[in-house]
Amino acid sequence: MANNKSVRTRTGKTVMLVETAMLTAIVVVMSFTPLGYLRIGGLELTLIMVPVIIGAVTQGPAVAAFLGGIFGLTSFAQCFMGSALGTILVSISIPRAFVVCVIPRILAGLFCGLLFSACRKRDPRGTWSFAVAGISGSLFNTAFFLGLLALLFWNVQFSAEQAASLGGVDTVLKTVIGIAAGINAPIELLVCAILGSAVGKGLSVALKRLH
Repeated sequence: MANNKSVRTRTGKTVMLVETAMLTAIVVVMSFTPLGYLRIGGLELTLIMVPVIIGAVTQGPAVAAFLGGIFGLTSFAQCFMGSALGTILVSISIPRAFVVCVIPRILAGLFCGLLFSACRKRDPRGTWSFAVAGISGSLFNTAFFLGLLALLFWNVQFSAEQAASLGGVDTVLKTVIGIAAGINAPIELLVCAILGSAVGKGLSVALKRLH
């Protein structure tokens, strides 16, 4: 009996490591291909929260925070690879740009995982908790990113050339408002809610059978 329990424990750890590695690879691939970003004009919103949300519902807050960190690092790398807003931010302050890119994604993964864990205890059948995770993951990412962007770059005025690259937006405040109120934000929320919750629920069911 003890041997069977030990085997199940080792199997569970192996499955967790394999899934985490796969989700990490998905985050990286999405980050450097058109799969990961929704670009409208000079502004962009990301769909990379989907694998982070999946990690939150299948492996918990710690793995979700790790995946969020990977997402954040790839987002920071994009600042040096042509991202219109990212290029402007690093030209002003690399440390502040790093904080804006990385910290919100770690927090989004962590809080999404914590919220899902709390909801799951009240929703043993998984009727609504997965949908909450999908929606909250996207909302947390957007809220933390925009909040830190506004906090750390609130007084920045863009040059005419920089404003042109962002579709005419000439201040960070207008950028924050444009992202929050734009049509791409609801699209990101909808995609993350549907894919994150559906795939996460399916994987959770499958992984239970392996433990």
